[in-house]
Amino acid sequence: MSGNLLARSIHDLSAAAWFGGSLMGAVGLNGATSQAKDSTERTRLSSLGWKKWAPVQTAAFAAHLASLGPILWENKGRYAAQDGVMSATWIKTGVTVAGAAVTFYAAVLGKKVDELSDEGARGATEPGPETSPELAKAQKQLRQLQWAIPGFAATVIVLGAKHGEMQRPKNVKLGLLKD
Repeated sequence: MSGNLLARSIHDLSAAAWFGGSLMGAVGLNGATSQAKDSTERTRLSSLGWKKWAPVQTAAFAAHLASLGPILWENKGRYAAQDGVMSATWIKTGVTVAGAAVTFYAAVLGKKVDELSDEGARGATEPGPETSPELAKAQKQLRQLQWAIPGFAATVIVLGAKHGEMQRPKNVKLGLLKD
């Protein structure tokens, strides 16, 4: 078997970890911690959970980037020869970089929420009456980002599937004939 099954698998699995982890955090972790009886525990427990996830997410991003080398090398001839491959690659790269930046910014906001967790709140991303304007601002931004991040990750996965479809023999043939 030729190709780079290992690199492609790592690439897909790391994107899946980004998607699944961010979605579970938004739905499961943030949702569950909003049920804590003590309002200060809501933000504190959510922050603890996200801190536990951060090394896994970082490793997934690193693996995703590391897998690019073999994938790009294996497909270097297709970028120039097959219609649409280069543009699809640039789009996927742009979405990945934007999603990584948004994910990083969410981590910065999460650190701020953690630092101010003693103030208490309705939930991890929902300010309460006792919440300072600084904490409320970070929480409101996180509330939006917690849904944007899985959206970016899902788009990366879909664009990866598009790349896979472009490698099907009939699509390669069509892509080469368009010149």
